[in-house]
Amino acid sequence: METWVNQSYTDGFTLLGIFSHSTADLVLFSVVMVVFIVALCGNVLFIFLIYMDPQLHTPMYFFLSQLSLMDLMLVCTNVPKMAANFLSGRKSISFVGCGMQIGLFVCLVGSEGLLLGLMAYDRYVAISHPLHYPILMNQRVCLQITGSSWAFGIIDGVIQMVVVMNFPYCGLRKVNHFFCEMLSLLKLACVDTSLFEKVIFACCVFMLLFPFSIIMASYARILGTVLRMHSAQAWKKALATCSSHLTAVTLFYGAAMFIYLRPRRYRVPSHDKVASIFYTVLTPMLNPLIYSLRNREVMGALRKGLDRCRIGSQH
Repeated sequence: METWVNQSYTDGFTLLGIFSHSTADLVLFSVVMVVFIVALCGNVLFIFLIYMDPQLHTPMYFFLSQLSLMDLMLVCTNVPKMAANFLSGRKSISFVGCGMQIGLFVCLVGSEGLLLGLMAYDRYVAISHPLHYPILMNQRVCLQITGSSWAFGIIDGVIQMVVVMNFPYCGLRKVNHFFCEMLSLLKLACVDTSLFEKVIFACCVFMLLFPFSIIMASYARILGTVLRMHSAQAWKKALATCSSHLTAVTLFYGAAMFIYLRPRRYRVPSHDKVASIFYTVLTPMLNPLIYSLRNREVMGALRKGLDRCRIGSQH
C-alpha cells in the first residue's frame, strides 16, 4: 500500500483526450478553440461592463458578474491543458495538476449550480414583490447569496479532491478523458471505490436537486403572480425578466443531469467527453450572450463603452 501511495504522488497520469489528428478532429478542435476564445472574451467583457456602468450596479447584474467569473475560471481549468497536450503531442498531467483540476472543476460547478438556483429567488422577488425588492435584496443579502454559493462549492471541491487523490493508483494510469474527470480517474484506483462512488452520486443528486428545487419553487410562485396580471405589458416584462435565466438553467442542468445522474451501466466514455465539452466550454460561452443580446441595459452599456473608446481614439 505504501509503495502505491508513494507512486501515486510521484507519477502523473496520461490523458487520452478527445481528439485524434484526423482532418475531422482537427476541424472540431479548431471549433472548440474558437468557442473557448469567445467564452473567454465574452465573460471578461461582461464583467468589465457590469463593473464600469453604474446602471448595472443592481443585485441581478452583481449575480451575473459572479456567474461570469465562475464561467471564466471553468473554461480556464481544463481547456488550456487539453489544447497544450493536443498541440504538443504530450498527454501527461502531473499528480498535483490532476488534483487541482478535480478540485477547481467540482468547486466551480457546485458554486454555479447553487448560484443559478438562488438567482431564481432574486427573479421571484423582482416580479412578485417589486416594491420591496430593494429591501429584500439589499447588499448584505446579495453578499450572503454569492458567499454561500462560493463557500458551498469550495468545501465540496476540497473534500472530493482530498479523498480522490488519496486513493492509490496503479497500472498504466490512463484517464479516458480530456481532463482529470473524477469518475474516469476512480476507474484507475487499485482499491474498491464503489462506496465512495455511491456517496458521490448522492452528493451530485443533492447538489443538482437542491438548487433545482429552489428554481422550481420560485418559478411556481412567479407563474402564480404572472397569471394574476391583467396587463399584456406586465406579462411581457415578466417573461423578459425570466427567459434569460431559464435558458441558462436549462443548458447547465440539462448537461449536468445527463453526465452525473445516469445509471453507471448507461455510461459511455465518448458520450461523457462530448457532454463535458458542452458543459465546460459551450455553456460558459453562451451565458454572456444569453444575458447580453436580449438585454437592453447591457447593450446600452456596451454602446456607451464603444462610444468612449471611439472618442478617446479621436483625441
